[in-house]
Amino acid sequence: MGFCAASLAAQNFAVAPALRQHVATLASEELEGRLAGSEGERAAARYLYDALREAGVLMLTDSLGQDFRISGESGDIASQNIVGIVQGADPQLREEYIVVGARYDHLGLHTLTIDGEPVRQLYPGADANASGVAVLVELARMVAQYQGLFRRSILFVGFGAGEQGMAGSWYFVNRAFGQMGAVKAMVDLDCLGRSGHANPLQCFTQLGPVDRNYLFDKTLEQPVVTRPAFVQQPPFSSDYLPFYERKIPVFLFTTGPAREHRTIKDTPRLVDYPAMEAACQYLYHFLLVLAAQDDISTPDADPARRAARAEKVYAAGDCDVRPQFFHSNEKHFLQSWVYKYLRYPERAIQQKLQGQVLVSFIIEKDGSVTDVTVEHGIDELLDDEAVRVIAVSPKWIPGQIKGEKVRTRMVIPVEFRLK
Repeated sequence: MGFCAASLAAQNFAVAPALRQHVATLASEELEGRLAGSEGERAAARYLYDALREAGVLMLTDSLGQDFRISGESGDIASQNIVGIVQGADPQLREEYIVVGARYDHLGLHTLTIDGEPVRQLYPGADANASGVAVLVELARMVAQYQGLFRRSILFVGFGAGEQGMAGSWYFVNRAFGQMGAVKAMVDLDCLGRSGHANPLQCFTQLGPVDRNYLFDKTLEQPVVTRPAFVQQPPFSSDYLPFYERKIPVFLFTTGPAREHRTIKDTPRLVDYPAMEAACQYLYHFLLVLAAQDDISTPDADPARRAARAEKVYAAGDCDVRPQFFHSNEKHFLQSWVYKYLRYPERAIQQKLQGQVLVSFIIEKDGSVTDVTVEHGIDELLDDEAVRVIAVSPKWIPGQIKGEKVRTRMVIPVEFRLK
């Protein structure tokens, strides 16, 4: 069955098979545990480079990576970071960055002597952290596919030598990336391969409750099937730490260290790929929300943000000057933004769902769009898609009353029509 121009292909979150392949490759015997400085780690770096490039990411390093040297117990260790970018769509915010990172090295091979014979022990590191690297790649693929929805630029970074005191992330922050002042947030992906009561998806951030809850509540307005639990203390140190020390907002996503963590039993067969797929879906929508914020604040900003969001909201009809989208009206917004980026959910097509979703939202005094709400819906599939596209809108020109900018509530109909 065909559908109209507003009804484009659904976003593909069915990435479990690809995640399985990435983990199997990175945790394979051929890569010998990916010890920092080893040929196995270099092979993992080349694999990550190729995977990100194939995903549509613009690579900022070649396959040899952003190389650096550190001093280890047995001498100098040479390692590398792999860096790529998906450029933001907003002319004002595209020069600001969100870093999404994952360490890709592990513990390597150890040789024991048992009954006088050497026995090799491989530390595959399937959960730690082939799982995080796999999510990094598939998340990058999703972001690159829907690049026009992301206002800020997203940097995807594979950190080398993470087991050596987070050397790769320290090098990126303190030596390699010259625009750290433009990095507005860091999302760390570490140990995402488990699930269940003992290992739920969780998030650590240093943001205060107002800013943190605002971001995560906005994400839950999107069509996500999981939600992370907040933890007051990180379950382990990871590559977020050099960013944290720079007072950059960080978000560590993890399912925590499982029983097999840092043992020879951390193999691909124990990884929960459907749970990783759900994490990918959540992280994609979280990045959409994060990239759309004008101010990703630290806790000091809580009182001001709370006060700003408590101001009166006016109806668009009450304004002397109605809000405008690029100096035009709501019809232009629908045609140039909503219907350009709307994706008709595949299951909705199969179920022949169509109709009009009535959506309200607030245009803040700085022009940003907040509080996107379905006033009259059809089905959760279509309702969620309408909310998703409007929630990541570029800035409007705010409404005015007596020459003063005001918070304004808009209501628009979003049409889903099959043909």
